[in-house]
Amino acid sequence: MALPQAGNPTTLSDETASRVPPALRGILPVLIAVPMVVLADVLLNTSPFATYLLSVVGVNIILAVSLNIVNGMTGQFSIGHAGFMAVGAYIAGVTSLELKEVALSFLPVAASDQVLFTVALLAGGVAAALCGFLVGLPSLRLRGDYLAIVTLGFGEIIRVVVQNTEAFGRALGLSGIPQYSSVAMVYFWVFLVVLVARRIAGSSHGRSLWAIREDEVAAEAMGVDTTGYKVRAFVISSFFAGIAGGLFAHFVPIINPGSFTFVKSMEIVVMVVLGGLGSSTGAIVAAIFLTLLPEGLRSLFGALGAGGSLAQKVDQIRMPVYGILLVVLMLARPQGLFGTKELWDVLPRWLPRKKKGMS
Repeated sequence: MALPQAGNPTTLSDETASRVPPALRGILPVLIAVPMVVLADVLLNTSPFATYLLSVVGVNIILAVSLNIVNGMTGQFSIGHAGFMAVGAYIAGVTSLELKEVALSFLPVAASDQVLFTVALLAGGVAAALCGFLVGLPSLRLRGDYLAIVTLGFGEIIRVVVQNTEAFGRALGLSGIPQYSSVAMVYFWVFLVVLVARRIAGSSHGRSLWAIREDEVAAEAMGVDTTGYKVRAFVISSFFAGIAGGLFAHFVPIINPGSFTFVKSMEIVVMVVLGGLGSSTGAIVAAIFLTLLPEGLRSLFGALGAGGSLAQKVDQIRMPVYGILLVVLMLARPQGLFGTKELWDVLPRWLPRKKKGMS
């Protein structure tokens, strides 16, 4: 069975990789990313609104790229991603509240807070991954609409459980969570989820996922453990959804069940479909665009003098706007903005190329 070539991207070109010492090739992306996110955090330290907005954008990128591993690379249809986000948010929030008075004596206070924050994030991510395993193991034997119904049911179960659990604040939500999150921390996890997604796509595991996406029956006939690979993809996706929820819980004043409804799950699905099923950079572009769209609409209505009431109703009209965008996209480009390609695969078509033999 021929595997789709679009799913075999490389992180570095052969020429670029040959210039990097072998010992640094694995860690080089981290060495580049960490100073960049720290610098961005320092530059935005005096702008609370920009910090909040960029944090929301980062969380949505993590959610979109992680869901793309399941819906895009594996070809499944999960619509309960907000449920895993809720698990991560509440578990990380409760963990931080329990560790609020704890400090590591051998570290400065700021460093100790970040270490404990990382522990809380990992606790939320692992809890979400465990839920992903428990849901995915029996349900990923299903396909198509049946899997969508199972994941939708899981999201609603989580919301109802949280809404009726005293430890999670019931319907009023969980407040008092330490505001440890920062732009640097959010975008470090953005970098990690993108790196993991790209490494998976270019690995033998990724080729198995692409094979399942193209023809699950043929992949199983060729010896691919389809259920096992789908469960692994589901667990990885759930883990990063839990991390996104933990980050979200640490930069908003309060988290409540209303933040993790079916509408939130559909927002993430729209980002993945808009960017292109299977394209990590497409999911990133769509997440940035759809997150900033409400703010752009508010600014537009304000500039046009449409009145404060219309600007305040942007949150109510954004879902119809998303729907119109999807209808237009499905008519004009059913495969999404990038399809299964990445941004670097598409850009050369738009940029002028040098002719051979010419400088």
